[in-house]
Amino acid sequence: MPATLVLDSHALLSLFRAEAGGEQVKELLHKAATADRTLHMSEVNYAEFKYTLLRKDGPAAWAQAAEVLTSLPILFHPATRALADLTADFKARHKLSLADAFAAALAKEKKAELVTGDPEFKAVEKEIKVRWLT
Repeated sequence: MPATLVLDSHALLSLFRAEAGGEQVKELLHKAATADRTLHMSEVNYAEFKYTLLRKDGPAAWAQAAEVLTSLPILFHPATRALADLTADFKARHKLSLADAFAAALAKEKKAELVTGDPEFKAVEKEIKVRWLT
């Protein structure tokens, strides 16, 4: 797994909710752990993952996910001013949610591939590499 990878909330949700693409995310996490590498995610996308899981599946599902998250090879990145500036640029030029713009900005900042199944990212495929979940 030579590429640096950024996860959006869609990727984690597909894993924790056993949706399409979840097995691919599981495999990427396994490969990262075996190679002693980390995947990346913005804290904003973490918040989107958490509120979606809480809203759709409830507090018990979130508690279980929160416990599992601590053992996964994911490095969570704060919303720094530089990342916020890149995010604002993506948001101003494309029809993206703010959280999706943060994911795209982190991928650009890290020169990474964005792992997602969210079709909203088709708008930025010319600017960042997207690894589509199927």
